[in-house]
Amino acid sequence: MKTPTYRVVTRNTEGELRVRDYTGAEEICRRYMQIGVNDYSVDLSVRGCPVFKGLIGPMPETGGILRYESPDVFEQLTKEWSECRRKPRRSRKLKQNEQC
Repeated sequence: MKTPTYRVVTRNTEGELRVRDYTGAEEICRRYMQIGVNDYSVDLSVRGCPVFKGLIGPMPETGGILRYESPDVFEQLTKEWSECRRKPRRSRKLKQNEQC
């Protein structure tokens, strides 16, 4: 299997999203402290991947990318994602003889 790219999404001081890619586990371990490995995920592609202090993840992305997010970014993106997924409710039209 190809070595995954580790993508870390955080916020900069202005509040904008900051995306940084690391080419290997050694590179990301220089910046973040590894506190374990993911051995509980139902997604087998991320089992055995490192877990870092202060980051949520790993989450698989396409193209062999493992994504990690800071807690505030995770909360914001999850909220945006859930709001986009809501479908407007369709009201059912009542037939002429039907009552509420």
